[in-house]
Amino acid sequence: MREVKLSSQLTVLSIGVAAVLWTQAASAATAADMPNTTLQTITVTANSSVRDSVQEDSVYIDDYTPAAQASHLSDFLDVVPGVSVGGTSSVNQRIRVRGLDDTNLKVTIDGARQEGALFYHMGDVTIDPDLLKQAEVSVGNNSVTLGNDAIGGAVAFETVDAADLLKPGQKVGAKLHAGYGSNNDELLTSATVYGAPTENVDLLAYYGKRDANAGEDGKGRKIQTEDSEGENILLKAGAYVGSDHHVGASFSRTENKGKFPLRPDFPAGGWNPIIPQEVKRDTYALDYAYNPANQLVNVDANVYQTSTQILRNSDGVPGFEFDAEVKTTGGKIQNTSIVDSSIINGLPGTHKFIAGVEHYKKESEMTRDFGKASTDEATNTSVYLEDQWQMGKLSLTPGVRYDRYESPEYVSAGKTYDNVVGALAASYEIAPRTQLFASYTQLFNGPDLSQTIFNSDGVDTYVNNDLKAEEGDNAEIGIATTLRGLTMADDSLKLSAKYFETNIENYIEFVRAGNGRVGLDCATGQLNGSCQGVINNDEDFKIKGVELSADYRADNFNMGLSYARARSKGEDTGYNISSVSGSGSESGGKYMVNLGYAPTSTTELGWRSTYVADVTPNTAGDDNEKPGYDVHDIFMTYAPTQIEGLKATLGVYNIFDETYASHASRNSIDDAYTDFEMGRNIKTSLTYQF
Repeated sequence: MREVKLSSQLTVLSIGVAAVLWTQAASAATAADMPNTTLQTITVTANSSVRDSVQEDSVYIDDYTPAAQASHLSDFLDVVPGVSVGGTSSVNQRIRVRGLDDTNLKVTIDGARQEGALFYHMGDVTIDPDLLKQAEVSVGNNSVTLGNDAIGGAVAFETVDAADLLKPGQKVGAKLHAGYGSNNDELLTSATVYGAPTENVDLLAYYGKRDANAGEDGKGRKIQTEDSEGENILLKAGAYVGSDHHVGASFSRTENKGKFPLRPDFPAGGWNPIIPQEVKRDTYALDYAYNPANQLVNVDANVYQTSTQILRNSDGVPGFEFDAEVKTTGGKIQNTSIVDSSIINGLPGTHKFIAGVEHYKKESEMTRDFGKASTDEATNTSVYLEDQWQMGKLSLTPGVRYDRYESPEYVSAGKTYDNVVGALAASYEIAPRTQLFASYTQLFNGPDLSQTIFNSDGVDTYVNNDLKAEEGDNAEIGIATTLRGLTMADDSLKLSAKYFETNIENYIEFVRAGNGRVGLDCATGQLNGSCQGVINNDEDFKIKGVELSADYRADNFNMGLSYARARSKGEDTGYNISSVSGSGSESGGKYMVNLGYAPTSTTELGWRSTYVADVTPNTAGDDNEKPGYDVHDIFMTYAPTQIEGLKATLGVYNIFDETYASHASRNSIDDAYTDFEMGRNIKTSLTYQF
């Protein structure tokens, strides 16, 4: 290999950042990988950063969990310790990581940020699982590469590519899929056509429809929608230019139309009328990669625009009709360099330098009763550098990031926040396949756009000139090991245990006036006024918890076990962090058991059990208990050898017809205000790929 001479400045920077951060803390690195696969080959990993880490080897548990027929994000993301998804309808999917919802998470689809909040009674993530091939979850923020809007971590969704479906030597192919759910008469049909017309070009086109009626909870009561129609489109193209360059382009759309409750996180009722609504997401993305035969250069870049829109039609009833939209436009360029330390200064080991620049702009627009539009916007520019320094059994990963955030005009008067954060992760192999790991990451989150439906160009709004950005830190420590040959020569047992603490300062809260609510003084921002606005909570919060996982594999059998618990607490009052979905952000400790068994080469069986303990959140004026629940699912797949590419799946979900509400959903002691999950549901699906 050709010798390369570099300045030692990067190594000096790495050591300097490490020295500063090591004096503050040495804490945790990564969550154990607990993936999950569907017929779309969707892999859910629980890596807590985008870098290679102590848990970089994923545990692939192909086709043994109920996500094989996923219709909701909870069907597969809930398998990751520390992650839960609330909301029972397609327009109310709320991702939570360690109790923090998606307003504190970095969510991307094919690299495009999904920014802003539309309406606190609805979810902000609009995507159908049938589009996906992978969802990488960063449980906690453990890397400077994540950046702003990632206090709780990140979720990166990736849609399927032609290369994922093409068989060796195949030029063109297709996949047909149909699925049915008995509880809500849900029917999914989709078709994917893909090909490689030349050696350097691949193309994919996907179209899918998902129609459903109102489902029923365990007591036979209707939940959420009266009827809905979902439509999904995905177009992708990629090309290699020479041997070093790759360019790609994609467009994806998820659209849900139907009659949904006015407030979709509550059951439909007289006070919560059902009205026609439409939720749509469009994402356009271009990406470029340059990877020559040079370890110093490995460039990834993208530009994108994504928009999410809520459109209501209440047949002219004032106050109910609106058109709300959030649009994010941005791009990122990142380079990865591999450098032998001995080339620089004779120190042992290798460095993996990740350097990047990111910029994005988010805009919101609201037209109520189809009258005058109200708008606002915010921009963020950041640069970051991370050094993964591997020295035999020891690795150190220092990092530094700078953010310049220009906040929304009608939230904090367009105030600009300049912020520098650092991070340090470390791992050490104490025995073969056994590593201790620790990390410490400083956090930053600038004030977000106001909820779009409340945009008013400053009318009846307290604009907070003194609003502080959310700051804090995340610290983790743990151990991971892989044991082999326990009961037979080729079996394996992967174990991981992690403890974390997340501190949040200047927690930002939205205060709304009207309907008995206590608003803000329009001039001073003090409580007991008539204006809406955003303020910093008076106290700091700490989130503590543990995440444990075990995965055993032997021949045609596998078993996964996990436990996760997170608790938030204010330093003065002891209150939990507030939640837009009611009853605080707290969830009971979650235990999961996943079993998979393949009795023959054509048949697979799976079982998943989820137990969530009851919990009583401690929030101001609300100490309602969230009851625990125990849910079991079973499924089977069959791929006959007589017809290559054909696969049938049959599953029974919530076998014992449990009546329950996810702790990430709207909860109340009154059933009329609780977002109950679906009761027993029999699903069947058929896929043919050729």
